[in-house]
Amino acid sequence: MNKELMEALDILEKEKEISKETLFEAIENSLLTACKNHFGKADNIKVEVNRETCDFLCYAEKEVVEEVEDDCLQISLEDAREISQRAQLGDIIHVEIKSKEFGRIATQNAKNVILQKIREEERSVIYNQYFEKEKDVVTGIVQRYLGRNISINLGKADAILNESEQVKGEVFKPTERIKVYILEVKNTPKGPRILVSRTHPELVKRLFESEVTEIKDGTVEIKSIAREAGSRTKMAVWSNDPNVDAVGACVGLNGARVNSIVEELRGEKIDIINWDENPGNLIQNALSPAKIVAVFADPEEKTAKVVVPDYQLSLAIGKEGQNARLAARLTGYKIDIKSETQAKDAPGFRYEDYLGDEYEEYDESYEYDEDAGYTQEGVYEEGEPVEEIPEEV
Repeated sequence: MNKELMEALDILEKEKEISKETLFEAIENSLLTACKNHFGKADNIKVEVNRETCDFLCYAEKEVVEEVEDDCLQISLEDAREISQRAQLGDIIHVEIKSKEFGRIATQNAKNVILQKIREEERSVIYNQYFEKEKDVVTGIVQRYLGRNISINLGKADAILNESEQVKGEVFKPTERIKVYILEVKNTPKGPRILVSRTHPELVKRLFESEVTEIKDGTVEIKSIAREAGSRTKMAVWSNDPNVDAVGACVGLNGARVNSIVEELRGEKIDIINWDENPGNLIQNALSPAKIVAVFADPEEKTAKVVVPDYQLSLAIGKEGQNARLAARLTGYKIDIKSETQAKDAPGFRYEDYLGDEYEEYDESYEYDEDAGYTQEGVYEEGEPVEEIPEEV
C-alpha cells in the first residue's frame, strides 16, 4: 500500500476540495504522458491505479511475433515466454513498465501534468462555489484599492468592487469587513472573476431576508424595492398572514432589525410601506411621509395624478425630487404631483370628474384625517365617505 500517496491525496481533498477520483485520473494521465515522452508513443500503454491502496501499475500491450520490427508494439516469442510460459505467437502480452526508469524530462512532464490538473480543478471548485452564490450577499474583507476599484477577499477568492458599483461617499479601510452583492461570476483562464456591488437594490432585499425571519420563511414578501444608494430606499412589503404586520416585522422591536441594516448601509434611510393591490392606496403609501388629498390612477396607462395639500407639496416631491422619483420606481406608475391650488387651476383635473353630484356638498376647508384619509377610495366630509366613487379612475 502506498501510504505516502494516500496521505497526500487526503490532504488535497480536504484543503482544495478536489475529489480523489479526479486526482487518480490526473496520476494516470501523467504516467501516460511520461511514457509517451520516454518511448515516443503511448498508444499501447495502459495505467491502472488501485483506488483503495493507491498502488499503480503501468504496462504496455505488445504482440508476440517471430521477428520484432517495433520494440514499442511487439515482443519476441522468447522474451514473451519469460513473462508467461503460455505465450503463443499472435498473443497480446502485458509488459510492465518501471516508472523509475523514466528520464528526468519525462518525470518532470508527468509532475507538470498533475500540478496543472490540480490547478484547473481548484479553479473549477472555486468557480462553482461562488457561481452558486451569484445574486446573493456575502461578507468580504477589504484588501486594497486598485486605482478606483477595490479588491475584496471573499475567503477562497478575490472579488472586484468597481467604482460604478460603489456608493458615493463610502470609504473603506483595509481589513474592514463589509457585505457585498455578487453581481456576476466569470470563468477565466486565470481563475474565476467575481464582480460585486454595494449599490444594487437586491443588496437591501437580501439583507432583509437574512435579518427578518418572516421574510426568510415566506410569511412576509418584499413586493417591490426602489433604491438610490447611499441616500434612501423605499420597500413595499406584504404579509400572507393577517396576524402578522409586514412593516412591523421588518422594523423589529424598537427598530432593531431595520437599524442593523441601516448600520450596514452606512446610514442609508429606509422607508418600509405596506403593499396594496389598489394602485391608489399603493401610491399614497409610496409617497409617505407626505399626506395625500386624492390619487387618480390609470392602471392601463400606468399614470397617476396626485393632489396634496399646498404645504405638503415639497415634502411629497422630496429633496431634488427624490421622494417622488423613488415612489414612481416602486409602484411602476408615472406620478404627476400637484398641490390643491394647482389642481383646481389645471384643465382636465377637476374633483367633479371623480366625485359626481356629491362634489357640491364637499367642504373645501377640510383637513387630512390620518385614519380616514383622502384617496381614490373616497373623499370624506365630516368623517362620512362620499358614496358611488368609481373603483378605478
